[in-house]
Amino acid sequence: MIVDLSHVFHDGMPGVRFQSETGECVELTAHIRPFMTHAESGRHYAGKASFEISDIAFQSSVGTKMDAPRHRFEGAEDIASLELDRLVLDGVVIDARHAKAGQELDWHDLRFPDHLAGRAVLVNFDWDRHWGTEVYRSHPFVSRAVVTRLCDAGIALFGVDCANVDSTQDPERPAHTGFLGRRILIVENLTGLSRLHDMPFRFFSIPLKARDAAAFPVRAFAETGGRSLPSMAIQ
Repeated sequence: MIVDLSHVFHDGMPGVRFQSETGECVELTAHIRPFMTHAESGRHYAGKASFEISDIAFQSSVGTKMDAPRHRFEGAEDIASLELDRLVLDGVVIDARHAKAGQELDWHDLRFPDHLAGRAVLVNFDWDRHWGTEVYRSHPFVSRAVVTRLCDAGIALFGVDCANVDSTQDPERPAHTGFLGRRILIVENLTGLSRLHDMPFRFFSIPLKARDAAAFPVRAFAETGGRSLPSMAIQ
């Protein structure tokens, strides 16, 4: 079974909000419109065919998206540098549906399996139900101790179904610093993780091969099976 874990990417979609240097409130979003419509293109084909071409503009940190190390560290790996075997991983969902808005969760607040090395660890706060609302901006997050233990466990990717792996009140951004400093990828704004509890699955999070991009939207999904999925060679 294939489980879609991505929010719809659409014109005017909600995104990160921050204050510019001039004090103006800025919200990241996407703009999607026809560059050429069917009506406009038909004349090029003597009325026998028509095509639509879309004009899309967006900031890299919008929607269900991946952070490469360059997002936190200048000159580090960009999105195009990420090998495919880092984008297709065995995954595990951690149940954090008990979390409240703005709550910091420590190791004892969560149940982790014994074997995490090389896996995608996805935390299900169930916060995707607040997508597009102000509550979505007041999300839970994991503590510095959790970040450290997951780094030491050798995970390959950390994902959440909320806007940020860090508390936006903490300027040090310890999760971004800890994970990306260890080349552990980050995926934010996931959805649908509740469908994967106690289930073996392979996690796919595939961005365009975008050179010089520090982050990029992904089509994230899971492939489930009744037993442990076989390892996959990617060439």
